[in-house]
Amino acid sequence: MIVHAGLVARRDAGRWRGVLITGPSGAGKSDLALRCLGQGFRLVADDRVVLWRSGDRLFGRAPEALLDLIELRGLGVLAEPAIDLAEVALVVECAARETIERLPDPVHETLLGLPIPSLLLSPFDDSAPAKMGRGLKHLGLRR
Repeated sequence: MIVHAGLVARRDAGRWRGVLITGPSGAGKSDLALRCLGQGFRLVADDRVVLWRSGDRLFGRAPEALLDLIELRGLGVLAEPAIDLAEVALVVECAARETIERLPDPVHETLLGLPIPSLLLSPFDDSAPAKMGRGLKHLGLRR
């Protein structure tokens, strides 16, 4: 399955745990991914992510044509070293700040039949990468 999204990951307990960044074109997915790279995350895929299921785990990688590339509005397509794959532990949907509840109930996104913890984030907020890291730590635990 290929989705229009980005995927960044952080090394945790010897494995890469990833955050799938979703939203419509121009929502800020690549911008958020870029800022996460400065917060200890690594790029897995930008713009398109190949997803597959292995048992009760979901994994993602970049399509071959997009490997090691990130598109940044105003700069173009740039080289960015990427890791080969990561387990998808959290989904972040880019949303307008006014649509995000202050204290939301836990939500899951079902991908390839697997429930993956999900949250809404305003991607251009300064705190978005830190919130994403906290979400991965607290929500993106084994189901």
